[in-house]
Amino acid sequence: MTQTLPAPPEAAAAPSSAGPVTPAFSPLYQQIKGLILQSLQAGEWKPGEAIPSEMELAARFRVSQGTVRKAIDELAADNLVVRRQGKGTFVATHAEQQVQYRFLRLQPDQGDASEEGPAQRRIIDCKRVRASAEVARLLQLRTGDAAMQVRRVLDFAGTPTILEDIWLPGHAFKGLSAQHMAAYPGATYAMFELDFGVRMVRAEEKLRAVLPDAEQAQLLAVDCATPLLSVERLAYTYNDVPMELRRGLYRTDTHHYRNALN
Repeated sequence: MTQTLPAPPEAAAAPSSAGPVTPAFSPLYQQIKGLILQSLQAGEWKPGEAIPSEMELAARFRVSQGTVRKAIDELAADNLVVRRQGKGTFVATHAEQQVQYRFLRLQPDQGDASEEGPAQRRIIDCKRVRASAEVARLLQLRTGDAAMQVRRVLDFAGTPTILEDIWLPGHAFKGLSAQHMAAYPGATYAMFELDFGVRMVRAEEKLRAVLPDAEQAQLLAVDCATPLLSVERLAYTYNDVPMELRRGLYRTDTHHYRNALN
């Protein structure tokens, strides 16, 4: 499928009685970035697959190779594509080691996460529910729409460390079950990509300190007076469409939350 670059905006129209008209404008490389994003969202190139070369994209969009390179540089900075020296540019996937834990900032106090190994997941519940008003608002659903609700515990080195409650739009995750989640050997976001065609490209988080209720304390093997780190994450797919609400309670007696600020 050939996409044609939108024609450049015309000069500003003459002012009207309602006030001056400001022409819409974005740099050419941003327009190319938008067209590549459209192809990513449409699934033209799947996670892990190579996208066309800069030369091919330049011919496709009838722009210079330098313009395409600048667009791809921004997509790479956004972790949407990955450049591989001598091989090309590939659609980023959560199945890759350097990407799959991009949203997990909990690190062990001793050593690093690679030495600790992947978390062991225990699925407590996975069911189809009607979205509450709050969940519907955050996931841009209507109150009462179908949603998937998951509760699970992540164990590190045999110690329950993270308790997560997850909500997903029901229409996008038909067929999701506890067995499905427990059986998948890789990262959950990789499973969302492979089995449901939903790629999480960015997330926003809110952090606060809380005390657990009795059930939460039991699942994390702590008492109700133990302070926990509460992390609420809203994850988005392309075009800023929210696709996951995740609320986690983190034990921090052997781990800490680490973030690099630039």
